[in-house]
Amino acid sequence: MKNRILAVLFIALYVTVLTGCSSSTNSLVGNPTEGTSSSYEKITGSKVKELINQNKNITILDVRTEEEYKAGHIEGSLLIPYDEISKKAENILKDKSSTIIVYCHSGRRSAIAAQTLSELGYSNIYDLGGISNWNYGVIAN
Repeated sequence: MKNRILAVLFIALYVTVLTGCSSSTNSLVGNPTEGTSSSYEKITGSKVKELINQNKNITILDVRTEEEYKAGHIEGSLLIPYDEISKKAENILKDKSSTIIVYCHSGRRSAIAAQTLSELGYSNIYDLGGISNWNYGVIAN
């Protein structure tokens, strides 16, 4: 009986943690993360492709390691590893109102990078999450 109660409590805690850390999204461009001071939004790969096809002036930012980037990245993307954003962004990304799409491998680093960019004053940030959300091919170098 005691083990069953502990299991139920553990499951309840687990669900609470998962739902408390998630953000709200819709099928194209999500809502800003709720309950935080961030000003970035989630975006789908198809919406990014649509923006590219419309010749929208966007910057695609890969925040993975150099090795991951060389193995395969979205064509035209810039590399700034997520842990270097605060040091390098303002020198590389001059226009703080330009549209910036951020991605990484699974979505954790892109969320950190998007939040950091927001804190640095960038105002038009979208988080693609993991590169697996991009179904339009990658290039390697």
